[in-house]
Amino acid sequence: MSPLVRKTWRDDRRAIIGWAVGIAAFTTIYTSFYANFAGAAQLKDDALPAGMKDFLSIQDMTSGAGYLQATVYSLVGPLLVVMAALILAVRTIPRPEEDGGIELLMVNPLSRRAFATRRLLATLLSVTALAAIPGVLVLMLAPGVGIDVPAGNIAAASAGPIGLAWCFLGIAFAVGAATGRRGLALGVTGALAVATYALRGMSGLIDGGQWLKWLSPFHYFIGTDPLHTGWHPAHLLALAAVGTAGAVAGIIMFDSRDVGV
Repeated sequence: MSPLVRKTWRDDRRAIIGWAVGIAAFTTIYTSFYANFAGAAQLKDDALPAGMKDFLSIQDMTSGAGYLQATVYSLVGPLLVVMAALILAVRTIPRPEEDGGIELLMVNPLSRRAFATRRLLATLLSVTALAAIPGVLVLMLAPGVGIDVPAGNIAAASAGPIGLAWCFLGIAFAVGAATGRRGLALGVTGALAVATYALRGMSGLIDGGQWLKWLSPFHYFIGTDPLHTGWHPAHLLALAAVGTAGAVAGIIMFDSRDVGV
């Protein structure tokens, strides 16, 4: 790894550790709670309105797969991963540029494109590790708490948050690299994440609106119900493609604009 990549990790270590602890705690608590939840699962499933189930892509809460879908993989888990990706994305270029310290980072004998690429690479690796935490923990904990879901299906579902994180990381990086404004990057990408999540849920509630789900990145992992149906490589590649396009666009735009120092 280049010195710039290692420095990026050193600068971001507290944020990375904090998000890792938070994501791990969330996943562990909700997965471990299944044994206590199972007895009341039918009552809770009956109490949840059908419209809310459709909005959250929950088929049932009585099975292990349905419980994981409703807790770890439906709403809070993916949004935690996306939030971590956005926070780390704005630390690549916009934060040091606004703080006036980017010139100290750019003294390395690198082209602008190489500089942006290595900063993004460091963040990409960090975000990938964070997004992989739920999958690793669920695979470890599920057998012990009675969640009877094939390991391959858990792995398929756990690949979704990684693809989702790559998608929004690329978008946030593009906005931040093009503008040098972390607030703008967070605001635009965060609003896009919330809007597209709501769009996916609302697509099933609107007559003739099923096509809207294809506009939402969230559909490409949660809409395929991987805990029941397994792997959908084309959908994961679509998420990665959006992130890659954003990353490339961000590198090109950063290379061509004036940087504030």
